[in-house]
Amino acid sequence: MGFTVFLDSKELYFDRKIKLKDLTNSDYSVICALVNGRVRELDYDLHYDATVKFLTTQDQPAAGIYERGIRFLFAMAAQRLYPDIKFRFSYSISRSIFAHVEIGNKSITTQVVNEIYQEMKKIVDNDYIFERLIISNEEAAKLYKEFKLYDKLAVLQYRPEKTVHLYKADNYFNYMYGKMVPSTGYLKNFKLIFYPPGILIQYPRSEFNGEIPPFKDEPIFQDTLEGSDAWSSLVKLSTIAEINDRAKENQGTNLINICENRHNRMLVELGQKIQDKINNIKLICIAGPSSSGKTTFADRLTLELISRGIKPIRISIDDYYKTRENVPLDEDGNYDFESIDALDIELFNQNLLSLLSGEEVNLPTFDFKTNSRIFNRLVKIGPKDPIIIEGIHALNEAMTPLIPKHIKYKIYISPQAQINLDYENPISITDIRLLRRIVRDSKYRNSSAEETLSMWPSVRRGEFKWIYKTQEFADYVFDSFLNYEIGVMKKYATPLLLKIDRDSKYGPDAERLLKLLKYFSDINEEYIPCNSILKEFIGGSCYRDVQS
Repeated sequence: MGFTVFLDSKELYFDRKIKLKDLTNSDYSVICALVNGRVRELDYDLHYDATVKFLTTQDQPAAGIYERGIRFLFAMAAQRLYPDIKFRFSYSISRSIFAHVEIGNKSITTQVVNEIYQEMKKIVDNDYIFERLIISNEEAAKLYKEFKLYDKLAVLQYRPEKTVHLYKADNYFNYMYGKMVPSTGYLKNFKLIFYPPGILIQYPRSEFNGEIPPFKDEPIFQDTLEGSDAWSSLVKLSTIAEINDRAKENQGTNLINICENRHNRMLVELGQKIQDKINNIKLICIAGPSSSGKTTFADRLTLELISRGIKPIRISIDDYYKTRENVPLDEDGNYDFESIDALDIELFNQNLLSLLSGEEVNLPTFDFKTNSRIFNRLVKIGPKDPIIIEGIHALNEAMTPLIPKHIKYKIYISPQAQINLDYENPISITDIRLLRRIVRDSKYRNSSAEETLSMWPSVRRGEFKWIYKTQEFADYVFDSFLNYEIGVMKKYATPLLLKIDRDSKYGPDAERLLKLLKYFSDINEEYIPCNSILKEFIGGSCYRDVQS
């Protein structure tokens, strides 16, 4: 019995099954396809009526598959050249992957980087087919033991499925936890950069229209990532297996307390830095991307400073939004609340200068329900009292142009997770924030996961335009990630994501997040302290029902 394929406004009829890649006219820019809304590999067999849309690296699902292929390609080339090589991938600066590399006693040099690059190019030119092998978990365990892939073996026990889909190219195999391109010839676009003590791997990003972003060195961001990685490795919480194993101890309380103690220690360290310079600090600026935990962090920092005899006042930049009719529109014609031009910068600076001059000021509160400001907060500060401002633009000099730079102390906050499924499969920092936002929006805004996902591209555009670049101007970077948090959010996020229809536009995003969540053991939130940043998202904060 025949079937019809709807492709680019064409109706194609077939009387036998056909592979998706046979419909691409050998166009290697096509990475995968949406078939009735579901992401499919190009080797997928069509045998039923379907609407097909081909995707390139300009599309997020395809860019994810391409990036997965690049990791496979690097691993294959590196192990061909150096059989005793050890490496671990993590997401890094300049939207790239960082490969932590060890080759016995051999140092990583530009020559090593060039040799791996040339071998990757050679593999691409040979266009090896990616052969998918479906084996049982027991067979996979034997294979992992044989090739000493103990990091993959450790994760296998947490895999709910009974089979593993390995991919093989030439004589090399690997398991990358997701879909792949049909062959190595699709992976032509990548760059390697010698970045001691490892190698940066650049690849096309959907946020950059499917192109490789220009390299930008970000030493402060890199230092923060290295610190997060070093701590996770030190306490053995850098992989899912390690996190799940620790979650078994004492009902997860040890894991929770280890992570919360790190935040406590960082707050003490930060409080001391501010106290040491308090005679010169008048404005403490806190910024970070969506769902970083800015509000709870500001609450905790306020109390830390009070415990040191410092009495700050808090001002939220959100209270300086313009009324909706004065907010600029984004490229989709929607209100662009991420833009700095959506804020009344003139009034904000006027209020700050008046406060710093010792005047009493009636501060606004923005009522989003009525789309209006209410001036209901009379405030006056002492000569040595700092002002804490928090919001996504707090580090942007355009937000406080009338305030001298030397009296500002800038803090950037974001989850800077450096954890892996296994050594070759890092977990996305952005997906951690997205999970936080899905859970928070459901609890505090009665928004579905689908609604949150629909807004996420606009949020991300704003972050790239306004926020990420300000991190390099920070005096202190606070890593708000808690290594136990995904095990807690799993309970909240999973049912929300399961409500998204597979045929929905956001079905691929839900599928990706659900695949991540399934590997984490459930962690009971009963023992999470009430001042934890995580409480901002799941509820139960001792400060108030907060949002950021």
